[in-house]
Amino acid sequence: MSDSETTPHPPRVMGLADVVLFYVVTGISLRWIATAAAAGPSSLLVWLGAFLLFYIPLALAVLELSSRHPDEGGLYVWARHSFGDLSGFLAGWCYWTSNLPYFPAVFYFAASNAIYIGGRDWLWLNDQPAYFMWFSFIGLALISWLNISGLKHARWLHNAGAYGMWIPVAALVVLGLVMRTRYGSATEVSASTLVPSFELKDMLFWASLAFAFSGCETASFMSGEIKEPRRTIPRALIISGATIAACYMLGTLAVMWVLPAGEINSLSGLLQATSAAATRLGLLWLVPVIAFLITIGNLGAAGGFLAATSRIPFVAGIDRTLPPAFGKLHPRYGTPYVAIIAQTALGALFLFLGQAGTNVKGAYDVLVSMGIITAFVPFLFVFLSLIAVQKEPAGGDVMRVPGGRAAAIAVGIVGLLVTLCAIGLAMLPAADEHNKPLAVIKIVGLTAILIGVGWAVFTSSRRGVAGDPA
Repeated sequence: MSDSETTPHPPRVMGLADVVLFYVVTGISLRWIATAAAAGPSSLLVWLGAFLLFYIPLALAVLELSSRHPDEGGLYVWARHSFGDLSGFLAGWCYWTSNLPYFPAVFYFAASNAIYIGGRDWLWLNDQPAYFMWFSFIGLALISWLNISGLKHARWLHNAGAYGMWIPVAALVVLGLVMRTRYGSATEVSASTLVPSFELKDMLFWASLAFAFSGCETASFMSGEIKEPRRTIPRALIISGATIAACYMLGTLAVMWVLPAGEINSLSGLLQATSAAATRLGLLWLVPVIAFLITIGNLGAAGGFLAATSRIPFVAGIDRTLPPAFGKLHPRYGTPYVAIIAQTALGALFLFLGQAGTNVKGAYDVLVSMGIITAFVPFLFVFLSLIAVQKEPAGGDVMRVPGGRAAAIAVGIVGLLVTLCAIGLAMLPAADEHNKPLAVIKIVGLTAILIGVGWAVFTSSRRGVAGDPA
């Protein structure tokens, strides 16, 4: 009996439309639009640079590697194939753990926008850490339950979340165009203001914009649950890539048409701009609708990442680099429920760790920085794997980087350099952080602990396998 016959696999339920929407919901993070707009018009060129120098290299790497290895597990499988079990485990571990601070961060953003559903009566919640924490707890529980029940059901939240991402951006672009036509642009957008600043304090958010373009690797973790993955994933990446880039750049521009860059809140700026435009145009009814859509969008994004990343410990459990329990499927739903529950519990723990000793904004910044660093480490393995596989033969069904071996190596090198720069910038605290030493300790210290724990878990699992008489 073959491994494919004995290894448990969830059912294939995701078609092209599902995968496109999955890429959109995991690829678009509306909070980055506000971050970029608050930085001013120069962020438009930074967006373009991030798309050309990070997203395209990452998408090309994912296309080739996923077609070479259409297995459940994505970058975990790719790194293990190229560099061995330890590299595969650390790549998967870092990507998996990066989502532990990601979940609280995305729920903080969702919570800040959900306040606008209630209008002015709910604005007092902005300064209530307890509100943000309880919102996150409930959100984590919801997406955990849906993903345990299976992608057949959870995909509807992912799909709804995708619409909750691009519809608010489309609405804001229309509002922004009307505001610009009637009243002119609130932020000066000219050749001089488009030039990025190279001062360190202005470069800190560059890593965030590169990170914003991650997500095209997510569906590869679930190749075993995608119908015709070799055909579906490339087509979905092309469609979703254009959608994501357009949303980011047009959304950022629209926010600046409505508000001066210096007045934009980096956490809730998108809805802030929508509210300002709707108020001036007599369309206040639109604000709670957009707020609701954004909230659903972020719930869908969190659910999508939980679905994708839970497949890493699932495959690692099968390989016994994590306890075998992680490789179990739910007896009714056929989902990796142990991995889902473990990730949900750890995400809840990070709510407390991120909030300790700081305010809501400070907690958000720390969580974002931790998520960026631990998420970018696996991308180092992705680009190194792309370079490494060029010495291997490729069958006719492999999607090669256009230009062949030399072009693939060049793509890998560009991706590596951008990723290393992003990691370095993410280690620095935000310019407006009140307690910078504590922020640095949290960012670097907690990140190091996460990676160190991963190393210890792998070492322990290897000893266990070596001592197992089976």
